[in-house]
Amino acid sequence: MALTKLDNLYRQVILDHSSHPHHRGTLDDSTYKVELNNPTCGDVIHLELAVEGDTIKDIAFTGEGCSISTASASMMGDAIIGKTLAEAGELSGLFSELVQGNDIPQSDRLGDASMLGGVAKFPARIKCATLAWKALEKAIAADSTQASVSHSHANESDTEETSE
Repeated sequence: MALTKLDNLYRQVILDHSSHPHHRGTLDDSTYKVELNNPTCGDVIHLELAVEGDTIKDIAFTGEGCSISTASASMMGDAIIGKTLAEAGELSGLFSELVQGNDIPQSDRLGDASMLGGVAKFPARIKCATLAWKALEKAIAADSTQASVSHSHANESDTEETSE
């Protein structure tokens, strides 16, 4: 099956984010730290947010993941810096709908992450694409200013551990 020029562009942007991820690293002044893993494929993300008031000032991530997982984390960082926690939560919900194959009229709010909508055609890759976004949701839900959250992405009923 031949790729259209638009499909080729989308693929190139995803590969670029995967090969040269934005926001890879750690923060000296993180407010929230979250670790999530997807045991079905081995992807792991350590996400850090620096939040002032309710605005995300910076984001960083480390970990090991496939190209979709890494690209998604990079794209997510670009989309949420400067947003409030509530706005970032809305974007996470939009992204989740998008990768499940739902038509999202506001997908342009996701920036480059909107290009991951094609993941819906590959159900096994949806968890890869949503791993960083699920970590973001855990950070947003954390109720202390120096939260460290560990959670397994494979089963949402898993136990979550929070410590200061």
